[in-house]
Amino acid sequence: MATRIKPISYLKANAAEVLEQLRSQRQPLVITQNGEAAAVLQDVVSYDEIQETLALLKILALGNEQVQRGKIKPIVQVVGRLRGRRRRG
Repeated sequence: MATRIKPISYLKANAAEVLEQLRSQRQPLVITQNGEAAAVLQDVVSYDEIQETLALLKILALGNEQVQRGKIKPIVQVVGRLRGRRRRG
């Protein structure tokens, strides 16, 4: 994916067009200020996908940490507990 870079003056002059391109192309846009990267703009769908991916990665990392600490239970034990709850509830 090619990185698109535009100065903040371009964003100010073409905001509606920039938003439409973000929605249709789904590629982030780097905004520069005084010649340096200042912000990254992206469409909402891409943002939501990234947030969901980060949440899943966090869950995996927490799971791996629990495995490393030995905080695991055999699947038979877990399924038995869940079935017992279902019968009681």
